Amino acid sequence: MRTVFFDCYAGVSGDMIVGALLNLGVDIDSLGRQIETLGLTGYQLSSEPVKRAGVAATKFNVTVDENAQPRRGLSGIKRIINNSELSATAKSNAIRVFERLAEAEARVHGATADSVHFHEVGAVDSIVDIAGAMIGFEMLDVQRFHCSPLRVGYGMVKTEHGVLPVPAPATVELLKGKEIYAGDVEGEFVTPTGAAIVATLCEPFGPLPKMMVNKIGYGAGSRDPRGFSNALRLILGEDGAQDEPEAPGEVVVIETNIDDMSPQVYGFVMERAFALGALDVFTTPVQMKKGRPGVLLTILCAGEKLDRMADLLIKETTTLGVRYYAASRRVLDRRVETVQTEYGSVRVKVALERGREIHSQPEYEDCAQLAEQCGAALIEVQAAAAAAFRNSRKAQGPDGELET
Repeated sequence: MRTVFFDCYAGVSGDMIVGALLNLGVDIDSLGRQIETLGLTGYQLSSEPVKRAGVAATKFNVTVDENAQPRRGLSGIKRIINNSELSATAKSNAIRVFERLAEAEARVHGATADSVHFHEVGAVDSIVDIAGAMIGFEMLDVQRFHCSPLRVGYGMVKTEHGVLPVPAPATVELLKGKEIYAGDVEGEFVTPTGAAIVATLCEPFGPLPKMMVNKIGYGAGSRDPRGFSNALRLILGEDGAQDEPEAPGEVVVIETNIDDMSPQVYGFVMERAFALGALDVFTTPVQMKKGRPGVLLTILCAGEKLDRMADLLIKETTTLGVRYYAASRRVLDRRVETVQTEYGSVRVKVALERGREIHSQPEYEDCAQLAEQCGAALIEVQAAAAAAFRNSRKAQGPDGELET
């Protein structure tokens, strides 16, 4: 599963996230065309290569004509996002970030989420940063998000409300339950926008997880302190957890029947469930009362994730309740090997039981990428990978042949 790790050794902000995505290869012109569909005016986008303590990074800039900007609340921002041409997933994720940001600001100011105005977090800046981050992650096909503990800084910061402590009150509110630390450099290192994005997208907060690294991108912060690399590092790769043997024993099965929800929502819920650590998620067509066609949505997870998954279904679907029960399972061990084909290298997942190979399957993502690059049919690339794997076993002799 395509995974990104937020390495927040210098904190995080919206522009740092977008800058790191550009550094990873997201095209700013393509990004800008999608942002244009939001219908905003009075702003310009640009990026530039910079260095932070000798580390090459990308600085993303949003230049805003403040005089041309109205004060916007949550409902207005949601309307802007919903009326755009962003994908359903990008829209949903962007709205979730703004809802979380509005709720935090409301708690700090003793107001309601709908009455909060976003002038203090930049209005157009925050809309562009948040929407741009969601677009960029979708361009890179990121499905899972991890985050390091956050360096938040210390000291005081000037806001439209006056001088406030660092981290700012809204930032602290957003980071409840997350691991943070001050660091030894004075200043604000985590902005409310950056905090809202990582708090919404990232479930695990901790050290770098096991993953196969593909690319690293650096997004520069505005300040350039002497001797300190003020940048966000995004590490992009494949989640290594899928290669770990899954433990046998009991899992929890959570399910609910739904007959009144938009089909678009199922994909989003499935992605969120996997990001939260689900072992498997699937849907089954069912016939419900009064002859209505419906869907049985099922999640398999470890017992300690039961509450988290149930909360997801209750919050993100139209269900009125969920049911769950324990189930036993028997699972095969697995490992991943790489074979060379005429089209390029392909990873092959090998299933084993007590050390004996049972079956194998080329990784779909590798085959699909090579098929597109080479102009070949997908089934031809898959067949070549399967043949290369069989040949590698024959070369090992009878004891190494794959049993089918």
